[in-house]
Amino acid sequence: MLILAEYIWLDGGSPTQKPRSKTRVLDVADPKALTLDSFPEWSYDGSSTNQAEGGDSDLILRPVNFVKDPLRGENDVLVMCEVFDAEGRPHSTNLRSVLREVMDAGGDAEQPWIGFEQEYTLFQNGRPLGFPEGGYPAPQGPFYCGVGAQNAYGRDIVEAHTRACIDAGLMIYGINAEVMPGQWEFQIGYRGLEAESADPLNVSDHLWIGRWLLMRIAENYGVMPSFDPKPMRGDWNGAGNHTNFSTRAMREAGGIAEIDKAVERLAASHDLHIANYGEGLADRLTGLHETCSIHEFKNGIADRGASIRVPRPVAAKGYGYFEDRRPGANCDPYLVSALLLSTVCGIANERLGSTDRIRTAA
Repeated sequence: MLILAEYIWLDGGSPTQKPRSKTRVLDVADPKALTLDSFPEWSYDGSSTNQAEGGDSDLILRPVNFVKDPLRGENDVLVMCEVFDAEGRPHSTNLRSVLREVMDAGGDAEQPWIGFEQEYTLFQNGRPLGFPEGGYPAPQGPFYCGVGAQNAYGRDIVEAHTRACIDAGLMIYGINAEVMPGQWEFQIGYRGLEAESADPLNVSDHLWIGRWLLMRIAENYGVMPSFDPKPMRGDWNGAGNHTNFSTRAMREAGGIAEIDKAVERLAASHDLHIANYGEGLADRLTGLHETCSIHEFKNGIADRGASIRVPRPVAAKGYGYFEDRRPGANCDPYLVSALLLSTVCGIANERLGSTDRIRTAA
């Protein structure tokens, strides 16, 4: 039976990578029994994605994850891929391979769970939805989780995206309108369903596929999702990707002590994380608009002005997870995951310092 497989990968865009994709027609015996082995490796022109020179441009797509394609036929799929060179080595832009190696070097033994709160802003004609031409909307206040045409802008796109994520089988567990007009959020991560894995590789794959679906669906409306950490200058909230993280030890009774240790280690590595948590982060982390200053590290219980927030229920129970509020909306979840695992769990990995895609601390 012929099916359509959309191969998705990350380009060599700098300073921020973007998803690319192309479609392959595959003949499969049983579309209900697909495995990763059902999808062959494929090549593409890396010179057109800022990943190779024209004289030697073939790069290899290696499938690593797949979900249902909610936009096409019942049997079609979306295939997440890693990028390799002709010698079979991970390409320098392949940060998923860095996370994979951190997991193999001891991260997996910690049984980490991760979740992302992906904020984004819907733009049309050069301005966010809800911003009048040549002017500004009412001040922030009524838009967060707002209802009504005067408060919510782009809900039809958001609803279509949410349904697509559910139909695809992505680990989406919530959506909401954000503080600025035209700004929304979707969350990807642990939702308590049996047989779902909240490990960093799987959840990061799901976030990238969720971003791809958002961009693809917004095409139909003539709208462009922006992941800029500060899409509008002035007295407007920026856009982040708050990251919830835990290890098995943190989730067990008495785990708050492990969370405290993690916070100490993150404080000592603040500059390294800031350097790799998204381009333009200084415009967002000003100390205003529910952020901590980029030049300061602060933690607190239920404090949305902290770098690391411990939810009040976690503090009350004495175990659970922490929220890293520093990553920007345009961060790479593979890199955020790799750095959190490396710092919190003390996992050394030479790949973290061997590619120019990972910045050293300022």
